[in-house]
Amino acid sequence: MKKIFILGFVAVLLAACGPSKTAKEARKTFNGNWTLTSVTYPNSSGEFDVTLLNDANASCFENSTWNFVSNNNRGAYSVQGTNCSQGKRYFIWSIDEENTPEGIYDFLLKPTDEDYNSTTGNQGFRMNLKSLSENQMVWEQSVMLEGSPFVIRMNFSKL
Repeated sequence: MKKIFILGFVAVLLAACGPSKTAKEARKTFNGNWTLTSVTYPNSSGEFDVTLLNDANASCFENSTWNFVSNNNRGAYSVQGTNCSQGKRYFIWSIDEENTPEGIYDFLLKPTDEDYNSTTGNQGFRMNLKSLSENQMVWEQSVMLEGSPFVIRMNFSKL
């Protein structure tokens, strides 16, 4: 009886320490092809010259295509537009599970080369996953602009 109790306790402990069910579901929802439909700046007015992911101007990202593979957390995106450095970019991504009890996720993206080796010295970008459904996804990144928080919102639609 004592062994059954200990085994049951260990099973519960392992289940509690594993990834939350909602984070697993979020990873599955990411899987597939997406289009970044727009980049907006909530609570801000005017025109801004924003470079996203230390890569290209935000306008180059509008209508870009993104592919997420959930079973290995790899992906790629391609920017488009005139005056944009076109081509496929690769990344590794993950969902930070620390905030999942509140239903808020941090999304982490690390640029890589085509072999998925870091191109930034193991540094990446942390964004807040504001919403995620089967067909829509919204990321937000907060940066400082002239001493005040400035929010960049990226809106995606699933293909």
